[in-house]
Amino acid sequence: MAKTVLITDDTAFMRMTLRNVIEKNGYEVVGEAANGEEAITLYQELKPDLVTMDITMPKVDGITAIKEIMKIDPQAKIIVCSAMGQKPMVIEALSAGAKDFLVKPFDAERVVESLRKIGS
Repeated sequence: MAKTVLITDDTAFMRMTLRNVIEKNGYEVVGEAANGEEAITLYQELKPDLVTMDITMPKVDGITAIKEIMKIDPQAKIIVCSAMGQKPMVIEALSAGAKDFLVKPFDAERVVESLRKIGS
């Protein structure tokens, strides 16, 4: 059975780009969230194997969403997707429980490598 993934990003183009890479590599995208609030709700509903999480989003940011998801499921596997200039936030996200981070714009091979590493 394919690993399931929840994509979280406030940019529709970024969600589409990630979806294409993820699905081409045998994973199933079970949901998309445009902000951290949606990500928390969808995580509880869908219980995906993996989550990709943007940091800077409206309503609830990625760091807060990571902390909330980790409270719900301490075993959650979250990969942060963020622009390079946000290094302090990436460090905070990793200390909040994220397992890896990807730098935007993505390299498709790096996305797949991270999914395999975290999802195994």
